[in-house]
Amino acid sequence: MTSHLPAVDPAVPSAPTPAAPADTAAAERMWADYSRAVPSAVSVCPEYTVEGFGDSAALADALLELVLSGRKRATAELTEEFAARGDDLPRVGSHWIACDSTGAPRAVLRSTELRLATFDQVDAAFAFDEGEDDRSLESWRVEHEKYWVRGCAARGAVWSPEQEIVLERFTVVWPPEVAEAARTRPS
Repeated sequence: MTSHLPAVDPAVPSAPTPAAPADTAAAERMWADYSRAVPSAVSVCPEYTVEGFGDSAALADALLELVLSGRKRATAELTEEFAARGDDLPRVGSHWIACDSTGAPRAVLRSTELRLATFDQVDAAFAFDEGEDDRSLESWRVEHEKYWVRGCAARGAVWSPEQEIVLERFTVVWPPEVAEAARTRPS
């Protein structure tokens, strides 16, 4: 089976082309629309972040398309990455606005499950829910190790399989037509 993600070689010295900064004004408008439509969800958990997937424009778009297609319902990030950015860890019920490589907000996601694990504690069910490549645990481990080696090196750190990882499952909640399409498409 062919990969759904762009090939990225961590041994290549040049950094991947980054995505554009998030269009925060457009994200605020999307959040305002969602807040008016679903005030109960926002009142329980009013915080949100605005960000894209991955560490490059190509990866941001590839992963976002998997989300919008309904195939990707989970993501993983090192706890150290949150700390390096000065971000708190997400919590169940929190929201984030996912942007494409141009910085345009495309969907509001809501965290439905979070747990901490090390690399060896990630299971096949989580790898499948991430929706990447052939959805196997083996592929998940190969690709995430490459990604985290590259990401840690970019900030002057060294990746280790013992580092804590935030394993997050989410659902697409806005806009309604995107949420419905993601929910009804076969994964």
